[in-house]
Amino acid sequence: MLDAQGQLQNEGWAVFPNQIDPDMVDRLNSDLERAYTACRSVQMKNGVAADAEGSAHHIVGLGASFVALLSEIPLWPLIRDYFRGEFIVNSYGGFVNLPQANSYVGRIHRDVRTFQKLNPLMINMLIMLDDFTLENGATYLLSGSHLVEEKPAETAFFAKAERAIGPAGSILLFNSNLWHAAGRNRSRAPRRALTLTFTPPFFKQQCDYPRLLGYEAGDQLPAISRQILGYNARVPANLDEWYQPPEQRMYKPDQG
Repeated sequence: MLDAQGQLQNEGWAVFPNQIDPDMVDRLNSDLERAYTACRSVQMKNGVAADAEGSAHHIVGLGASFVALLSEIPLWPLIRDYFRGEFIVNSYGGFVNLPQANSYVGRIHRDVRTFQKLNPLMINMLIMLDDFTLENGATYLLSGSHLVEEKPAETAFFAKAERAIGPAGSILLFNSNLWHAAGRNRSRAPRRALTLTFTPPFFKQQCDYPRLLGYEAGDQLPAISRQILGYNARVPANLDEWYQPPEQRMYKPDQG
């Protein structure tokens, strides 16, 4: 883990092979197929389908495996060390890189809007649900670019960027300041992944996952899942919820 922390600090990214059990990978792929169908339907209904092919956002409530996965990922101590404390999921999505398709994720981008060089604000986790290869669009990552605010020129980026290659079940972690892009899938099969981001608990989640799943549902979850989904960092909505003894408060004292 010490080498991994050094790689995240210096290069800005690291791949951890074979972290997720193959049976869980199969479950995730089945749920992602249904989740993508649901997300695509809403994208089309609301007129935002253009340029979003393959993307599925905030899928936590769209398949049982997405929550079950949280208690099985072995990298939580590494991420806790990365933030020097507790953390929560900021976004939980998936991406199906379709053969020869164009999507916004293929453009050079970073996933946090505020550049902060010294203190990490966010970390990305990409879970490979298929083998990631050069042919099927393994992610491009420009090592060291998390330390540079300016967006690199496209020619320089693709000339120097490395590729995140690994077997299904592997996990890619990278500093959310890192400039990256999905590769073009030139194979004949979809290349699937889960895409999550994590922040300190005091950051606003992109989607209110405790509300989405139901506040009572949190009582049935393992402690690590409650923490990551944000149940320990909820915001009171009235004075009665605010004026509570410490052990009953929505925002727990160890959340930063």
